[in-house]
Amino acid sequence: MTETHRSAGPLLDLGLAVAFALGLACTAIMLANSWGVGYAVPDGLVGVLVCGLALLRRRDRVRTAVAGLGVAAVAVLVSFVAELPQEPGPITGLALAVLVGAVIRACPARTAAAVGGAGLLVIAGSLLTSLDHQRGLTAVTVLDALCWLAAVAVGLALRRADDRARARTERVRRDERLELARELHDVVTHHVTGIVVQAQAAQVVGAKQPEKLPAMLSGIELSGADALAAMRRVVGLLRDADDAAPAAPGPEQLADLVARFHRHGPPVRLELPPGGGGWPPEVTTTVHRIVQEALTNVSRHAPAGSVTVTVDQGPDAVSVAVVDDAPPAPGRVGHRTGYGLVGMRERVHTLGGTLHAGPDDGRGWSVRATLPLPSRTPR
Repeated sequence: MTETHRSAGPLLDLGLAVAFALGLACTAIMLANSWGVGYAVPDGLVGVLVCGLALLRRRDRVRTAVAGLGVAAVAVLVSFVAELPQEPGPITGLALAVLVGAVIRACPARTAAAVGGAGLLVIAGSLLTSLDHQRGLTAVTVLDALCWLAAVAVGLALRRADDRARARTERVRRDERLELARELHDVVTHHVTGIVVQAQAAQVVGAKQPEKLPAMLSGIELSGADALAAMRRVVGLLRDADDAAPAAPGPEQLADLVARFHRHGPPVRLELPPGGGGWPPEVTTTVHRIVQEALTNVSRHAPAGSVTVTVDQGPDAVSVAVVDDAPPAPGRVGHRTGYGLVGMRERVHTLGGTLHAGPDDGRGWSVRATLPLPSRTPR
């Protein structure tokens, strides 16, 4: 679930709560005027219970839906036995639609089908009650049926949209893994070549100058450790053995990237660590990728203001932050959490780092990442 969905959820529930309250109040007034005050109480009680369950659906979609349908079924049975207004009422039917639609959207197919079928049975029971009381096909039954149809249609549409979004996200993650794996392939090749060269040199030098042999062996050990560390990442990254595309070329320097962005976008200030650099290639390319993606998002969705790119190096990790001070704009959060962020997060997490993207103190947007540096101490 994206940050946009998380923020929209409470607003949607608030809107539903207001609609439920107004609808139940209007229904109670209509029943009191037509049937009497005493007849409005059972319908109101059923409506409050089912609407409350609909507002709690995020805690457990299946259980709240089953409970809501159970309450509605009991209400239908009571209205069948006694001379009461037809159940479920329009607002209860709307709440049931919310419960059924939530299950159809997110739950396994069998569970979704069972809950959808149970909702249809409740409507059928309501229709039988109406026919038994010689009321015919009432507006309540029609509204309940329309709510059920809307729940199924909207639930299936959102389910399909969620499936497509998950598939796109997985493709982005896979492409990111493969791209980083190709880069690491070149890194491992470089280290192995160095090991071979150093081993050949050790054979020649060791025969003439034995005192230099321990230092050369230590260098070979460091190169081997670097190669093993890279290989561990490759094993976790590769997902398609048949994909053997060549590795991507090394990235341009950060200063060149920022300068190019500055010519076509808002002003950018770059802060680099003094004497920094010398990081493993996979860390270097990841830092570049984060800055590139963050600046691209700024140019697309927040061209006003300025940007600060800060890269810092500690004893065990490299940190990078891209912060802009552009004023908030409608839809900015939703646009800034797309699939580029998914790729960045996948790459950073694969390297054992952390990444956070979001509003920065109520103004602007920040992307912050920390990448650990591997230890190169020989045993």
